[in-house]
Amino acid sequence: MTITTPGLLFPAISLLLLAYTNRFLVIAQLIRELRKRIDQGKACNTKRQITNLRKRVNLIRSMQWFGVFSFLLCTFSMIAILLEYYGVGEILFGLSLAFITLSLLCSLWEIQISGEALNIELEGME
Repeated sequence: MTITTPGLLFPAISLLLLAYTNRFLVIAQLIRELRKRIDQGKACNTKRQITNLRKRVNLIRSMQWFGVFSFLLCTFSMIAILLEYYGVGEILFGLSLAFITLSLLCSLWEIQISGEALNIELEGME
């Protein structure tokens, strides 16, 4: 394994973190809008919406944490390879892949929950 192998993950992890940040910002906006609707007395299914949003916030935080940790492990892997500790570099790279996989699984779960959130909104319209 060369130093370029873990380097290939850098753009992918960076794009994932950007996507996760965008999801976080959207959730923050949804929470603010829900707060306004609650204050105006126009909200329905609020308990279910709040529960759903809380789950999504926690999942997005986990996605970001796993993604950042993957990025750090990938960086440490490159440093180890640069210092010619190839075995350590390979282990760190493998761990980096494991953490990015965890991040993606959390993302998949969050997508499922966001679909449920849309169904809650649709119920409120009926």
